[in-house]
Amino acid sequence: MAKKPVIRAERVEVVYEKKRWKLLKELRSKAIQVMEVLDRFHLPSVTHGSIARGDISEKSDIDVFVPDPPSSFIIETALERAGVSVNRRIVVQATPLYAVKGYIEIDKQRSVSFPLVKLRRVERDFYRFSGELSLPTLKQDVRVAGVDKRLMLIEPTPEGHVESTIVGREETVAHLLGVSLETVLDRVHALVRRNEVGRTGVFIERELSPDETFEMVLKKLADQNPAVRRRIKLFGK
Repeated sequence: MAKKPVIRAERVEVVYEKKRWKLLKELRSKAIQVMEVLDRFHLPSVTHGSIARGDISEKSDIDVFVPDPPSSFIIETALERAGVSVNRRIVVQATPLYAVKGYIEIDKQRSVSFPLVKLRRVERDFYRFSGELSLPTLKQDVRVAGVDKRLMLIEPTPEGHVESTIVGREETVAHLLGVSLETVLDRVHALVRRNEVGRTGVFIERELSPDETFEMVLKKLADQNPAVRRRIKLFGK
């Protein structure tokens, strides 16, 4: 079941058990392995969400994001030469206004994602909003503040974290996380709406065949779908 936004005034302190610290170390190790593969091909990447914040669970995913890739071919070559097998490749666009992205699913837990079009600031800020770490900071065992899917601000402490709602504190949270107020308001609107009407699915989710490239599929989608063409025309590739 999807986590729902929480609206409450108090700050709650959460203390992690040894099992949680151990799981965090294991998940971060797996993220580092993928990020190092990309780094050898001069592809800077970040990981974000609960792995960056520390509030992981058994269901936590490892999404490694490449903000500015030269081409999907370089990413796929990096993974292939490192012997990283790929489960499937997908082109996703969450809504008609959101950026089209490529996802390379390594397994059910790990994926590499990247934009196929130019990101708007609010879209790039999403990763900082949820908490993001680069390879060097991840190796230093840093944890950062970020917001989870319940719209709770997670602030790391030596024992675990402190959590508090961001609803009604959007401007303060934007300043704390170093993102635009528009980003915070956008995420609050999206997650509150999801809670009210339920998950509505994504606008486009297209799995690639073995002989297709991400750029090839983007062109096909743009030829067929006016909304994709509009998104590219408005903000560029």
